[in-house]
Amino acid sequence: MNERKEELHIDDKPTACEKCGGELKYISHGEYSCYECGWITRDDFGKIRHYIEENGPSTAVEIAENTDVPVYKINDYLRQGRIEIPEGSDIYITCQKCGTDIRYGRYCPACAASLSKSIQGMMDAGAVPKNRKSSSAMHYFGKKNKY
Repeated sequence: MNERKEELHIDDKPTACEKCGGELKYISHGEYSCYECGWITRDDFGKIRHYIEENGPSTAVEIAENTDVPVYKINDYLRQGRIEIPEGSDIYITCQKCGTDIRYGRYCPACAASLSKSIQGMMDAGAVPKNRKSSSAMHYFGKKNKY
């Protein structure tokens, strides 16, 4: 069950104020304010961001230990580009295509450019694959109508 939860990456948006149970409004960058008492609550991204602002660059393990945010979520935020590893760090994540060290995202700039160019080439070639015949027929369950 725990493995499945990690695969789904369930949204951690707070639903009510921790202090009074009041309704929350989104401020920005993972922070929410209670309409009733003004208490500031943070989702996992907000906790990470706040910790880094207060303590400076830290390892994922240090952040996880001090914020109760699982390391897999910190890695997700790195892959999404929402947080990044500082320049000169001893630890990096790797490009999913070539394996080079990167500070954030899924691909290094060279692989991202290559993938983008490849996708653009497919788009320029047309949406219909060459081995598929184009037809003006509209298909229905058990019927074939031409328009």
